[in-house]
Amino acid sequence: MKLSEKIRYLREVEGSLRGLDRAMTQQELVRAIAAEIKGRGISQSYLSQIESGARPHLTNTTRLLLARFFKVHPGYLVEDPADFQAELRTVEIMEDQLDLWLVGGAERFGPRDPELCRALLVLAHYKDSRRCLLLLESILKTPALVERLAAVLNPATPGVAAPVKRRAPRRKKASQ
Repeated sequence: MKLSEKIRYLREVEGSLRGLDRAMTQQELVRAIAAEIKGRGISQSYLSQIESGARPHLTNTTRLLLARFFKVHPGYLVEDPADFQAELRTVEIMEDQLDLWLVGGAERFGPRDPELCRALLVLAHYKDSRRCLLLLESILKTPALVERLAAVLNPATPGVAAPVKRRAPRRKKASQ
């Protein structure tokens, strides 16, 4: 994973943690670092260079500053080597990659389909998004379950029939 992707991901997570329901902007990040880590800071242009890939490496001072702000290990803020084998990655790093991929998809669909964008971001922010996708696979493989769930969870969704309520059969009263 590239350093630029990691920084964008951390801005997305930090924005969510702060209740913004979106990634923190670079300028918001610069202001938050200045406010929370007294006497230390980073410029927006430097941050932009890092995220664009123009500056693929951080100075040690900047790495420690960002690690302290985002509460991650400084070793996380380095670019993975090109020959890094995916099989050796921990589940947590794989989850981060999946979440990054989901955030990227949300950014691509955002302007055209805000509902899909929101759904992808909710999934990316969920603690175990991988498990959610595997659950979705099971739901899709179960005949008619998607329609039944949609009818129950989103009854106002166009094109989805409302669930039919069935009455229990009437019992005949016992003669006395």
